[in-house]
Amino acid sequence: MKDKKEKKEKVKKTVNEKRLVIKLVMCITYLIVITILSVCTYKLYNEETNLVPWDKVDSTKEYTYIKVSKMSEKFAYYEETNIGIHFVIQKEDTGQWHTYLIGINEDEYNKYKDIIDYTYDRIKEEPEPITVYGYPVVISQELKEMSIKNLKNFVPAENEIVITDDNYETYLTNSYLDTTQSHIDELSPALFVTVLLLVTVILLLIATIFNKDRIVDELNKKIERDIRSQKKLINNKNYSK
Repeated sequence: MKDKKEKKEKVKKTVNEKRLVIKLVMCITYLIVITILSVCTYKLYNEETNLVPWDKVDSTKEYTYIKVSKMSEKFAYYEETNIGIHFVIQKEDTGQWHTYLIGINEDEYNKYKDIIDYTYDRIKEEPEPITVYGYPVVISQELKEMSIKNLKNFVPAENEIVITDDNYETYLTNSYLDTTQSHIDELSPALFVTVLLLVTVILLLIATIFNKDRIVDELNKKIERDIRSQKKLINNKNYSK
């Protein structure tokens, strides 16, 4: 009886040791997968929320910005949305400047008043540039014609470039920055799947730590069956002898 009990305890100890090894291997595997998925999630999230400078924009779905150093009074107005279209100048660190179009909610005019007043020499002290954010909106032919007509009232004569319908997009781009559109957080299919997989693997890791992982249970049962089979085979061989 004692030998039988010792053998059972030995088998149980072997099974527990095997189970511990399986748990350790599974935990390490899960941690590696979690690390990889976390990096992927971080990169995908950054790609979706990353701000794109206005001169690098390729799509109307990209959230972008312009740093406004000077700004005109509105030269076009959409009454139904209360959006005014203004010329703005973005001054680069190199000293170069670029003229763009932005649309603002005219109720926020006071936010830009100092820059507008400085642009028209109404005040002498230069205000700090304002960075405006939003999404590109492709301009209509009517707005294009209005901006060509009104640009000469904004750009100094010595810097004026003759803008026509043919070269318009070269100098002013084919869109205006709509600052009334706030950032849209969209969960792309790739990001959604990655987050779902990450959560699933984290849950599997927790289940493994607390001995609730079916994968470990199944492997453990298989090991127990293999040990019993080997033991039985050894006993049969000994009995035959």
